[in-house]
Amino acid sequence: MRTLLFLLIFFGWLIYYAFTAVYTGLSGVDEPARQLLLAAFTGIGLCALISPLVYRRLSDNGWPSALVKYTVHTLIAVFLGQLLMAAVMFIGDLWIGVKAVFTGLHTAWAAPASAENTAISRSPFVGQFAMLSGGLLFLSLLYGVSRRYRYQVRTVRIPVDGLPEAFHGLRIVQLSDIHSGSFDNPNAVRRGVDKAMSLAPDLILFSGDLVNNRADEFKPYLTIFAHLRAPMGVYSVLGNHDYGDYVRWPSSAAKQENLHRLMQYQRQAGWRLLLNESATLHKDGDTLTLLGVENWSGRAAFSRYGSLEQALSGTPSDRPAILLSHDPSHWTAEVVGRHPQIVLTLSGHTHGMQFGIESRWFKWSPVQYFYKQWAGLYQQGRQFLYVNRGFGFLGYLGRLGMPPEITLLELVRAQ
Repeated sequence: MRTLLFLLIFFGWLIYYAFTAVYTGLSGVDEPARQLLLAAFTGIGLCALISPLVYRRLSDNGWPSALVKYTVHTLIAVFLGQLLMAAVMFIGDLWIGVKAVFTGLHTAWAAPASAENTAISRSPFVGQFAMLSGGLLFLSLLYGVSRRYRYQVRTVRIPVDGLPEAFHGLRIVQLSDIHSGSFDNPNAVRRGVDKAMSLAPDLILFSGDLVNNRADEFKPYLTIFAHLRAPMGVYSVLGNHDYGDYVRWPSSAAKQENLHRLMQYQRQAGWRLLLNESATLHKDGDTLTLLGVENWSGRAAFSRYGSLEQALSGTPSDRPAILLSHDPSHWTAEVVGRHPQIVLTLSGHTHGMQFGIESRWFKWSPVQYFYKQWAGLYQQGRQFLYVNRGFGFLGYLGRLGMPPEITLLELVRAQ
């Protein structure tokens, strides 16, 4: 009941301020053009308001057509544009309120003869600025759709204490968050896989979220990803979306069967799935431990199927280990300081929120307010964490300032 009340208040606020922004911003437009524009905005805006609900229903049950899929996602972009418009207009009203308070205090202290009539009203400029802000966000989100298959290779060199000599220079390709249920261009996906293979990796590691919800989402792309091959193998773990937790299944048996099928698809692709277990990598007489845990999150909203203790069972504590764990919050919760032999943890999950700004001097995404480690390389003491920004996309059918990532990690002996 409390959630419903909050949603009603939120949508009421959004409708009022988004419409007020357009109404105020168009105050200089002659009639009847102004009325037609207001009517058009109202109609599109109301459709945009229900688009998140439509998305939730169709994304769970399957899109009936590409037209419906892209229409709903376009309306969601309109919805986000409306949200920004409403926020700008609301801030403008707060400023008006502050000015009104100071004007009232001034008038109360001024002599009646000197008091002035200083009525404060909304400025058309604020409305126009709100419309411009919302429109730019809408167009930017549409532009991001065209960037969703522009795979970017990020090369990272990591100095590892105690790295066996034979593994000096080890080339690891990390992929994460494929989300095959969102794909609609097999040729573009194939180009991404080919780009990963062109890096000549010694080892390929996938850090979870192969699908959005259902195992069969991966089936049309199985042969494409089966081209991933490396001399030391291809290893994977499960992410939170791989368990089917976000779908209403007819029975628990149906849910388990879906998970079993997803595991089977990975085996058919030639990947070794690590389920709270370890594997030993061999090269020229030296060995390196690889650990893989099921999804384990430090945030209560996500599942905890993993067991790091189980994965570590039987592994030597004096040998450096690489850990595959989908959620980066696992690193600070259970790895750092507790298990110093885990020199490198590879995660994903955040996608960099598929939206942000990254440059040599500045790095920002809304996801940083939820995850301390959300993209790139992090270090604490002699332990490293790398968070991959994701190969695919989910929800928003695009990537704006946060391109899909193929990571090339080169391990070297620490000096």
